[in-house]
Amino acid sequence: MLYAMVMQTLPLPSLEWCLFLDVDGTLIELTDSPLETFADPELKTLLRHVAERLGGAVALVSGRGISYLDALFAPLRLPAAGLHGVERRKASGVMHGASFVDAQLTGARKAVNALVEAHPGTSIEDKGRTIAVHFRMAPQLEAAVRESLIAIAKPLGSNYHIQEGNMVLEIKPRGFTKATAIKAFMKEPPFSGRKPVFVGDDLTDQEGFRLVEDQGGISIAVGERVHGQFRLENASGVRGWLQGIAALHDSHRE
Repeated sequence: MLYAMVMQTLPLPSLEWCLFLDVDGTLIELTDSPLETFADPELKTLLRHVAERLGGAVALVSGRGISYLDALFAPLRLPAAGLHGVERRKASGVMHGASFVDAQLTGARKAVNALVEAHPGTSIEDKGRTIAVHFRMAPQLEAAVRESLIAIAKPLGSNYHIQEGNMVLEIKPRGFTKATAIKAFMKEPPFSGRKPVFVGDDLTDQEGFRLVEDQGGISIAVGERVHGQFRLENASGVRGWLQGIAALHDSHRE
C-alpha cells in the first residue's frame, strides 16, 4: 500500500473487531526512564470497558514482559504478548514462553552492564530473555551503543539479534515478533473470526501493521515514527478513540 496516502478519518468502531495495543508511546506517553511508566486508574477502567464491549478480544502487545504489564495495569489482567512476542498469555490464561532468566545471556548480561556503566545517560532493562539498553537521555550515544551491542551479541550466534526501538536497542531471540504474536492470537477465541485492529507507535509495530492489513484488518499509527492506514497523534488521542469503542452498543456490528 502507499503509506503516503494515510487517511485521517478513522473508520467507525465495530463490536466485530479484535484489538491489539502497544503500550509505551501508544497507551501511555513515553518517559525518560522505562521505570517511570505509570497507568492511571482512568486508563485501566477504560481498557476494562473496551474489553467487555469486544467480548474479551483485546490484547496488549508490547516489548515489556508480561509480569511488568500485569503490575502496570493491576488489577486488570488482559491477554498479552510480551518481549516482542517471546512470551504470550492466551485469553484462557495459558502462558507460552513464560519469562525466565536465559542462561545463554549470562555473558552478554555482564558485558551490557559494563557498557551502561561506561556510558552515563544510558540504562539497562534486563527482562530475563532479552536485554535492552535505553539511551533516551543520551541520544548522542546511539552509534556507540549499537556498535557495542552488535559485538556483545555476536558470540550468541544466529539465534539472537538486535531489536531496534524508540531510543532503545535490545538483544533478543530471533523468530519472535509482535506480528507472530498477533497471528497466534488470531487463531484462538475470542480473537478468531474478528477483524484485527492494531495500534502502535514504534518500529517494532510495523510488521504487525502489515499482518493485520494482509488479514483485512486495520493498522493505526500513533505519532510520526511508523506508517499505518490511519493515524492518531498521541496517547491522549488513543484514549479518546478507545472511549468511542467503550461507548458502542449492540447495533454496532458489521
